[in-house]
Amino acid sequence: MEDRNKLKTDLSEIGEFGLIDILTKDLKSKNTSTVFGVGDDATLLRYRDKDILVSTDLLLEGVHFNLTYTPLKHLGYKAAIVNFSDIYAMNGRPKQITVSLGISSKLMLEDIKSIYEGIKLACEKYGVDIVGGDTSTSLTGLTISITVIGDPVGENAVFRNSAKENDLICVTGNLGSAYLGLQVLERERVLFEKGKGSLPSLEGYEYIVGRQLKPEARKDIIEALWEKEILPTSMIDISDGLTSELLHISKSSNCGCHIYSEKIPISEESAQTAEEFNMAALTAALNGGEDYELLFTVAIHKHEKIRQLKDVSVIGHIVKQEKGNKLITPDGQAVELQAQGWKHI
Repeated sequence: MEDRNKLKTDLSEIGEFGLIDILTKDLKSKNTSTVFGVGDDATLLRYRDKDILVSTDLLLEGVHFNLTYTPLKHLGYKAAIVNFSDIYAMNGRPKQITVSLGISSKLMLEDIKSIYEGIKLACEKYGVDIVGGDTSTSLTGLTISITVIGDPVGENAVFRNSAKENDLICVTGNLGSAYLGLQVLERERVLFEKGKGSLPSLEGYEYIVGRQLKPEARKDIIEALWEKEILPTSMIDISDGLTSELLHISKSSNCGCHIYSEKIPISEESAQTAEEFNMAALTAALNGGEDYELLFTVAIHKHEKIRQLKDVSVIGHIVKQEKGNKLITPDGQAVELQAQGWKHI
């Protein structure tokens, strides 16, 4: 009998975004309230002339987090933040969330309360309401699913598909820190489990470990852009790595991008830690992910206004599609950008 598996495609061959493309390519909206569906950080809906942004994220134990070194309160906080970040990446403000939990038998009431304490802390800080959710038993570990609802700032949502030639490419904060924080945590976990030392030592790594365990969303940047009357031409948050997000914008906007390696912001702590791991800090910045910074493009005539913004770096510009997606090195070499960031599948 013929092996039926030979007729099937392994999901690892197409990856998460390939899978999404296949599953959604034939979707057609049936309701006029669906303004923009699959294909961005959030969906845009319109009800009675009011625009609404909706997004959801799923966090799975053993895939997105390890409870060996992740405090449950931090995990709850992070679960909320990654959702808020999606709304900010649409030039929006998060307003409500629903929280659904798949709870494994190893967790006690106090554990679930700790997760919720973290979620509530994030909501208090960012002005978001918890308005519902669900709970269920899980046989495969802890699962956290959060749906976030928000609205565009000034009713101007920003998508990935509107970048134009000569636009400036900007990023907030610094990149690679969260990934390097994860490397430190994993190293200490392995040493601890092998019994090669006492309790893990994270002294000197507080910043990058904090970026991994307790990230923040860039509400401040969205507010600053509004105050300066700067409307990005495209925007996305950096969850899967700078290169991956740049390629999303290029694909959606039918353009190319050229970025300059010396312009990519990397913290001193990240550079030092990368050296410890015999890794190029630039590699972590390009491909690490989970920084939850914002990547956006603006018209070139906004350059002077962008320069006035704190914690924003101009790292390159948008080019015609045929010029490709390139990383320009200090000696002028152009290297093709290839996504090697976090893969969920």
